[in-house]
Amino acid sequence: MTANRKVTRTKDNPNQSKLFKIVFESAPNAMLLVNEHGEIEIVNTQAEQLFGYTRAELVGKSVEMLLPQRYGKGHPDFRNKFLSEPTTRAMGAGRELYARKKNNSEFPVEIGLNPVDTPNGIMVLAAIIDISERKRAAERFRLVVESAPNAMVLVNKEGIVTLVNSMTEKLFGYTRDEIVGMNVEQLLPARYRLDHAQFRNSFFGKPQNREMGAGRDLFARRKDGSEFPVEIGLNPIEALEGSLVLASIIDITERKLLEANRLKSDFLANMSHELRTPLNAILGFSELLADRRVGPLNERQLEYLNDIHSGGTHLLQLINNILDLSKIEAGKTELSTEKFDLAEVVEGVMSVLQPLASKGALKLTQQINGELPFARLDKSKFRQILFNLMSNAIKFNQVGGYVKVDLKMINEDQFCLTVEDSGKGIAKVDIKKLFIPFVQLDSGTNREHEGSGLGLALTKNLVELHHGSIEVKSELGKGSVFTVVMPLRIESEHLDQD
Repeated sequence: MTANRKVTRTKDNPNQSKLFKIVFESAPNAMLLVNEHGEIEIVNTQAEQLFGYTRAELVGKSVEMLLPQRYGKGHPDFRNKFLSEPTTRAMGAGRELYARKKNNSEFPVEIGLNPVDTPNGIMVLAAIIDISERKRAAERFRLVVESAPNAMVLVNKEGIVTLVNSMTEKLFGYTRDEIVGMNVEQLLPARYRLDHAQFRNSFFGKPQNREMGAGRDLFARRKDGSEFPVEIGLNPIEALEGSLVLASIIDITERKLLEANRLKSDFLANMSHELRTPLNAILGFSELLADRRVGPLNERQLEYLNDIHSGGTHLLQLINNILDLSKIEAGKTELSTEKFDLAEVVEGVMSVLQPLASKGALKLTQQINGELPFARLDKSKFRQILFNLMSNAIKFNQVGGYVKVDLKMINEDQFCLTVEDSGKGIAKVDIKKLFIPFVQLDSGTNREHEGSGLGLALTKNLVELHHGSIEVKSELGKGSVFTVVMPLRIESEHLDQD
């Protein structure tokens, strides 16, 4: 025998055969000793229990009786090849193997083969393990991973991906076949790869449940090369094939955007005093000068002061809109409700805007359908909603056109406010942009109308703050209709007295 065959000898010592039989019988797994012709020489009790045959039924029979028929034809060739180079090995490495019981039922197995040098020649000692439960456990694990709401990636110590779920395919843009077998570092931006390999080795040196990169911004890389922020949880798993780590990956792009918006809104909301104070001083002193309280003015000086006041007023309105919108987005706006007459507010806003409408020869009309009960809402914010809608309707109207306000009850708990104009209308493709902050439909350098693109965004937020809704119907050249539906009453933490 050559040195590398590692053949177990049972004939060098008379006691060795007896010892072999003792070890053979007491083995925890099913054991078969098969001769060069494929006949079973001896079996142990575990083999009888596993296959359902008695020892007498097995000894002297072909070992192929314990295999499914689909394996029977090729097995003699495999046996002859093994005997030509007898070395200890796993049978069918990398393939799924099945054995067959007396009742013809099949079950998955792992088989270890060992050549044994006996007085009757070289035989094969087969150790057979039923891995049915292991397969069931693996399938349960696979189903748990597959049903997880996050991307799940199972990685071995070498950094090779061994299992992923469908969420991983969706998140990274690879197919399952492309990812499995890939080095996990390929799912990371290039700048992280070297450090990640060192981190992986450190993790397997002391495996424990942990969050990856706690306190740092982490990014992953899709198949198309795009990067996205992630949160990764690591869980060590001990398996037969060795130590593994299961990584749970969450795309936090939306969370990061919300956080950035919140920080922006917090900043702007906190800047309220700093921005408004100097503007109030500019407006106050320009009014003081314009009233000639500090001395006489000529016409040019008065014109300049009016320009300062007009520009300051416009800027203050813009800042107020920005701050109001930011406060709402930051969740810092509270509704202060009070009991008031809806029709009275409509009349008041129309009275304020009448001079602006007169400049364009516009006709302002209102229609109150039926007797309206008193509302309990935030009166100042309802006035702001109506003011924004009506001022827009006036600003974007045509000379000699109209603005019509309609107010009516829908049911005992809700009312409907409609603002209709005869303006130039809005293209269908642009309607969905109307309520996006800072977006202006007329965005060229030579815009016909001034504006920040905040009025309607703020209006929508104020309506929704009251648990209401707003929609628009418009057609180019035919004007627009804005419809607001709101509850008649809402409660707040700070209620004014009736």
